[in-house]
Amino acid sequence: MNRTNILSFPGLGIDEFSLREVAISLFNGKVEIAWYSLFITSGIVFAFFYVMFRFKENKMNMEDLLDLAIFTVLPGIIGARIYYVLFELDSYIVTTEGSFFANFFASLGKMVAIWNGGIAIYGAVIGGGLGAVLVARRKKISIFKILDFLAPGVMMAQAIGRWGNFFNAEAYGSETTLPWRMGIGHPVIRDGVLQTAWTYHHPTFLYESLWNLVGFLVIYFVFVRIKKNQKFEGQIFYMYVTWYGIGRAMIEGLRTDSLWLIPDVIRVSQLVAVVTAIAGAAMITYNFIKLRKAKQNGQNN
Repeated sequence: MNRTNILSFPGLGIDEFSLREVAISLFNGKVEIAWYSLFITSGIVFAFFYVMFRFKENKMNMEDLLDLAIFTVLPGIIGARIYYVLFELDSYIVTTEGSFFANFFASLGKMVAIWNGGIAIYGAVIGGGLGAVLVARRKKISIFKILDFLAPGVMMAQAIGRWGNFFNAEAYGSETTLPWRMGIGHPVIRDGVLQTAWTYHHPTFLYESLWNLVGFLVIYFVFVRIKKNQKFEGQIFYMYVTWYGIGRAMIEGLRTDSLWLIPDVIRVSQLVAVVTAIAGAAMITYNFIKLRKAKQNGQNN
């Protein structure tokens, strides 16, 4: 791979600099570890230790935590890949290998080759969430209690993971002249000389990372540390769904690499973000109304 990206932030006084996509190269380049994978892994590790802290705080079984890690991380990775492939299916269908079976296995190989790029966070959330449901049912633990533990860790993992997009010079937005614009250098040949042409974009990876960081801090300090503010199981999870959905809906509208449900009409992740944000807000409202009615009935009795 060994690709190098040239970036700059001229409005912030940061001149051009280079970032290699490969962080570690072993055995003369036969084994390469990308910065992207390191940031994704770091996010997963942070989420694990955060949930471990919450398990210990609530005196829960650590063996259940290990099961939860296994059955959320692996399905999360698989879900992230499936989600991406489904909405980019045409680019994974091979038709040049001759026979049907040759095309089928070549297509399957492309779909499985996650190391060549292509995952989607909503697929990871869906896959990991389904895994969490299975663990909760098997262990006879409230699924909403589990989701309340997971949600802030997932949010911070997303904030960390987005920096992998920075090193890959991807997940950026439309062109802009804002002071914090990110310059991306493109090699061009002019008059027989190799030069760098620049385009300037919204650093949407940074927007989402900061949005998730703020969301984590708000949810953690308001609803986790100050426990009296958590009124019902699922409240933290619904807050995560609502917060992330609002931010993702706005940020996705700026991106140039969206997965499309209907080309140039409906972005998949933007639609999912809007729907989940509305659903999360509705569930928060419903539960608070339910609590208020229960309190009024208790006073009347």
